[in-house]
Amino acid sequence: MANEALKQEIQSALRNTTLSRTLGKFCETYPEKRLKSYAGVNFEETRDSIREVKGYAAEHIDEMIEKFTKNCTARGGHVFHATSTEEAMEYVRNLVREKGVKTIVKSKSMASEELHMNKVLGDDGVLVQETDLGEFIIALEGNTPVHMVMPALHLNKEQVADLFTDYTKEKNEPIIAEEVKTARKVMREKFTHADMGVSGANVAVAETGTVFTMTNEGNGRMVGTLPKIHLYVFGIEKFVNSLSDARYIFKALPRNGTGQRLTTYLSLYTGATEVCLDKDTDEKGPKEFYCVILDDPGRREILADEDFREVYDCIRCGACLDVCPAFALLGGHVYGSKVYTGGIGTILSHFLVSEERAEQIQNICLQCGRCKEVCGGGLHIPEMIMKLRERSTEKHQNPTYKFALDAVSDRKLFHSMLRIASIAQPAFMKPGQPMMRHLPMFLSGLSEGRSLPKIAQVPFRDIFPTIPQNVENPKGKIAIFTGCLLDFVYVDTATAIIKDLNSIGYVVDMPMGQSCCGAPATYMGDRKNATVTAKLNVDAMSAENYDYIVSACPTCTHQLREYQEFLKDDPEYYEKAKALGEKAYDFCKLFHMLGGLSDEGDGKEMNITYHDSCHLKRSMGVYEEQRELLTHTKGVHLTEMKESDVCCGFGGTYSIKFPEVATPILAKKIEHIKETGADTVAVDCPGCMMQISGGLDARGLDVDVKHTAVIIAEKRGLM
Repeated sequence: MANEALKQEIQSALRNTTLSRTLGKFCETYPEKRLKSYAGVNFEETRDSIREVKGYAAEHIDEMIEKFTKNCTARGGHVFHATSTEEAMEYVRNLVREKGVKTIVKSKSMASEELHMNKVLGDDGVLVQETDLGEFIIALEGNTPVHMVMPALHLNKEQVADLFTDYTKEKNEPIIAEEVKTARKVMREKFTHADMGVSGANVAVAETGTVFTMTNEGNGRMVGTLPKIHLYVFGIEKFVNSLSDARYIFKALPRNGTGQRLTTYLSLYTGATEVCLDKDTDEKGPKEFYCVILDDPGRREILADEDFREVYDCIRCGACLDVCPAFALLGGHVYGSKVYTGGIGTILSHFLVSEERAEQIQNICLQCGRCKEVCGGGLHIPEMIMKLRERSTEKHQNPTYKFALDAVSDRKLFHSMLRIASIAQPAFMKPGQPMMRHLPMFLSGLSEGRSLPKIAQVPFRDIFPTIPQNVENPKGKIAIFTGCLLDFVYVDTATAIIKDLNSIGYVVDMPMGQSCCGAPATYMGDRKNATVTAKLNVDAMSAENYDYIVSACPTCTHQLREYQEFLKDDPEYYEKAKALGEKAYDFCKLFHMLGGLSDEGDGKEMNITYHDSCHLKRSMGVYEEQRELLTHTKGVHLTEMKESDVCCGFGGTYSIKFPEVATPILAKKIEHIKETGADTVAVDCPGCMMQISGGLDARGLDVDVKHTAVIIAEKRGLM
C-alpha cells in the first residue's frame, strides 16, 4: 500500500480546515481568472514560442553559460559557474566572509533553497532575512512553501496576525492591510541596514548578461538596489539567448502564475552599476554584482535524459499546481518536497532535491492531465511522472501490487476470478440492495465514500453470441473492445453499443481472446505486465480484419493507442500495434463520425448533466461530439455542471490506493451534480460511471448514471 508516513501527512492536511478553505478557494477561482487574463492573447502560440526559445537554450547550454559569463563580466559583474550545489554554497560562504557580510535580505530564490543557504549562513552567524511577504510569514512559522508562487497560502489572516504578534512583541490585528503595514515596517529596517541582497532569476539572457525578476511586491527591487552587494543564484534552465526571446516568457508567466496581465514590477539587472554609497556625502561608486550559476549533476541529468529534457521548458509559473485536484486538497507540504511542489515539483525534486521524497509523492498524481492544458511551457507532466513511477517500480515493486497485476495479465486466471467473485458477492450485499456498500478488512478502502456495482452474473462475452444483428447490406465490420468493466459489470452498455452501431449499418464482432487493456499495470508503473497485456490484445483484436475498433472506455481506447509505444522495440508487434491504434476509437467519437448524429428520440423529457472523462477530453480531445449526440436526441435537456471536466476521483487504481483523497474529490463532483437538478448523469467512461454512481448511492441520492451509448439506445427504442 501507499507509504504509511505519506498517508499520515495526507490525513493531517485533510484535517486542516484553513488549508482546505484557502487553497481550495484559490484553485476553484483560478481557471476563470487565468482565462480572462489571456483575452486577446493566443496561449497556444505563446507557449509554442516558449518551447522554441527555451529549447534552443537547452540545446546550446554551454554556449549560453559562456556568453552570459562574458557579457555580465564585461559590464562589471562577477560570475561563478558552480558544478555542484556544494561548490555553489562554498563560493557564497567565502564571498560573505570576504566582504564581511553580517546581514542579508533575500527575494525570489528557489535555487538558494537547494543550497540550504539560510541554514548554512545562519550557522555561520549571518542573519538571512526572507523579504517576500509569503516567505517572511512561513519563516516565522518555521515552515516551507505550500505553493511555489504563493508560499503562505495555507494560513489565514488570524494565524498571520498571531505570528506577527509573536515576532514584533506588539499586538497585531487580523486585518490584511494592517499586516502588510507591519511587514513593511519590519522590512524597511532590514533593507536599509543589509550588507547584501540575494535574488533568484525568472530569466537569464546570455547575449546581454541580464537577469530578470518579476514581483508584485516592492521588496524584490529593494533587495536589488539598497544593499551594496547584489548576488543572483539561478540554475542553467533559466537561460534564453536574447532579450527578444524573454518576451514570450513574460507574456505567459504573470497570466499563468497569478492571472495577471503583468506583474507590478519587472526588474532587469545587467552587471554592476554606479550607485550612491553614502547618502550623507552622496559618494558614488560601483555596486558589486555577483551571479552564481547552478550547473549541478541533477540539472545535467535532466538535460541528458530524453524522457525529461522538456523540464527545461518550465517557466516556474505554478499553473500545474492550481488546476490539480489533489494539490487543491493537500497543498505542497504533502504534495512536494521542501523546495518544489506539485506535479512539476515532483519531477524537479527527483533530480534536484530528493529522489526518495519524489518516489513517495509521485503516487499522489491522479494522471488526470489538467496540468498539461495550462502549462506555460507545454510540458507533459503526467507522462514524466509515469516515467518516474516506472523506474521506481523497476527498482522495488510492491509485492501485493505485483501479485494483483500478474493475475490481471493472465487472461484465463483473471476472468476465472471475476466469475468466482460474481458468485461470492451476495455475501457482501443485503437482499434487494442494488450495490455493494461495505467491504471487509483490507478491502474496505474500495467502498470508502462510494458503493460498488455488482459483477454481472453472466459476462458480456457469454451474452454476445445471443445478440441478434440484423444489418442489411452492412457498411463495415467493427470489433468491440470491452475491457474489464463492460465485459464483467456494465454488460448493458456493451449491448447498447452493438445496438447503436447496428442502427447505422455496421455489424459488430467481439474477439474472445481479449482481456484487460493493461491500464492498471501502466498506471502503477509495471511496464512489464503492461507489455504482456499489449501483446495479448494485439494478437486477439486482429485489427487487420476490421474497419474500426470501438471501445466505450476512454482509458481503454487511450491504452490501445499506446500499445505501439510499449512494443516499439519489437518490429513485428509494433506494426500490428500501430494498425490497432489507428483504428481504435471511443464510442461517441466513432458513432458521431459514422453518421450517428440524428434528431431521433422518444420525446420523453430527460434532464441530464454531463461529466467529462479525463482521458476522453484531454488525451483524445473529444468533448463536443457526445454533447451533440445527446442534445440532438429528442426529449433530452442538457444542463452543464460546474467543473464538468474536473476528475471525479476514480483514477483507476488511485481510488484504491488513496481513497482518502479520492473521496473528497468525488464529494465535490456530487455537489456539482446536485446543483444542476438533473435526474441523470451522462458519462462515457465506465470507471467514472462506477465512481459517480457509487457516490450517489452511498449518499442516498436518486440520480441515474448512464453511458451515452445507453441513453441513445434507450431514447431511440433500440433496447
